[in-house]
Amino acid sequence: MREYRLRCTGCGALFPDDGVRLDCPNDHAAALLRTEYDELAFVVSNEPSIRRYEAWLPRGREIATAAQTAVYRSTALGKRLGLDELWIAFNGWWPERGAALRTATFKELEAFAVLARLAPDESRTLVVASAGNTAAAFADACTVNDVPLVVIVPANAFDRVAAIARIGPTVKIVAIEGAEYEDAIAFSRQLAADDDFILEGGVRNVARRDGLGIVMLAAADAIGAIPDYYFQAVGSAAGALGVREAAHRLVGDGRFGRHVPQLMLAQNAPFTPLYDAWSVGAPVLVERSVADARSQIAQIGAQVLSNQTPPYAIAGGVREALSESSGTVFAIENNEMLDAMMLFAELEGIDIDPEAGIATAALIRAIADGAVERDRRILLNVTGGGRAGRTRESHGARPALVLDRDEAAAVGNDAVRSVLFSSRT
Repeated sequence: MREYRLRCTGCGALFPDDGVRLDCPNDHAAALLRTEYDELAFVVSNEPSIRRYEAWLPRGREIATAAQTAVYRSTALGKRLGLDELWIAFNGWWPERGAALRTATFKELEAFAVLARLAPDESRTLVVASAGNTAAAFADACTVNDVPLVVIVPANAFDRVAAIARIGPTVKIVAIEGAEYEDAIAFSRQLAADDDFILEGGVRNVARRDGLGIVMLAAADAIGAIPDYYFQAVGSAAGALGVREAAHRLVGDGRFGRHVPQLMLAQNAPFTPLYDAWSVGAPVLVERSVADARSQIAQIGAQVLSNQTPPYAIAGGVREALSESSGTVFAIENNEMLDAMMLFAELEGIDIDPEAGIATAALIRAIADGAVERDRRILLNVTGGGRAGRTRESHGARPALVLDRDEAAAVGNDAVRSVLFSSRT
């Protein structure tokens, strides 16, 4: 099934995929891997789900999914903003529009892609760290496909996960008290060092980026061309990188345009590590103290955008993508986000998540500043929305394990093993 290979963006090495590899085996500075598919043309199937684009998704096993994004041309919001071609990629729950992501977030695209990449005989437990949306997406996908999963989340994110995701017996959620996203990441790496576990890997996982790249494939499918501008709110920026990589494949096809879109990325002020580095031309992320980071994260309305170590300077990373596309990064305040969320709901008729409000506010700012040409094709990625129309899950789920940060570092691995062992006997 693996009709692709992996290419290192650092040394150029090409090698087969085993379904879980995150890094190049050669000795050099860290670099992202990319997929290179045997199929060079953009080919779509008749599948009524994201499997429509499976020719450009890493496949090691068959997975069940009804997940689907929806791309449509905006009339109301586009007219209000004076845009001739505003296209919206709605990644959430809006069946009337054709958007069928049960967890109401585009993280579902990456979850199913990661599961499809696994080898058919892979039996180890997948480990995922999340601030909320990714946890819900993977919990739901692994429940549907009966894949063993441990999700590490800050304790204050659990209710958000349980409200929107199906949580079956193969899924165990570990909540860490007093933790932030970086703490969840640290513990996931600690746990995955044990042989019985696999680290999902975040932005380093090629399937995560290719899954999120479905947004660009769906846009080309609907529009017939690569958009000129691409707006998205970013934490790790895995979605923006995936969209860029998908756009390169479309350029290679030759029928959809010759240039990748200009990346118009947005972060929630005051926590803006990518904006802080890019706006001053820094070669690496600007250092901030742990105390400053925690203080800034506590102030943002879009909590899922709280990644402290996005892949900025790494080969294949954000700085390279912004440079290539003449892109920019916006710092958006909470009040701008809230205004944009209300405007979108009023004009488009659907609720959107705070991070989608950040992206919409960036679009509004860019128009006001003259940063975009109004007659060009613009793609706005609404990365989450439609939660108001989703029935709350009623399974009464509780975390399989609750630890504080010190416990996680000291005895967390044994505690997780104990929970997994007791559930399998």
